[in-house]
Amino acid sequence: MGAPVTVRVQRDDFDLSAEVSRLTSGRPDIGAVVTFSGLCRDEAGTLAALELEHYPGMAEAEIARICHLAIERFGLQAATAIHRHGRITPGENIVLVVTASPHRQAAFDGANFIMDFLKTSAPFWKKEHLADGTTGGWVSAKDADDTARDRWQR
Repeated sequence: MGAPVTVRVQRDDFDLSAEVSRLTSGRPDIGAVVTFSGLCRDEAGTLAALELEHYPGMAEAEIARICHLAIERFGLQAATAIHRHGRITPGENIVLVVTASPHRQAAFDGANFIMDFLKTSAPFWKKEHLADGTTGGWVSAKDADDTARDRWQR
């Protein structure tokens, strides 16, 4: 059957503690859990909100593909990836990645791998809404994100 993967793209916030409990419940074989929670920043007070759009169906499929790659590569016992869409204000959650494995290093590496590929491969777009009431542009991809992803191909 393989390790369980949970992928959700949703407008509503998520509860980190509840997601970890859901992933580990009844699993005494899990020895390590790593979580990464990405939050919306205020960009030194200039950002009022981010508006995140996604390609429904394709975003979920790509995130699931990435999670399965991480499970295979690092021997993970489970993975969860949740990404929000819609209008998100500074301090609110955007993304959650949870990985579980027998030992800590695999869980850390798996979480990093998932985030590095999610940032560059999953079809999401971000538009800035600025604190002065204007709408900024669409956020461009960053070379640093590509570099982070490419390190896994060595």
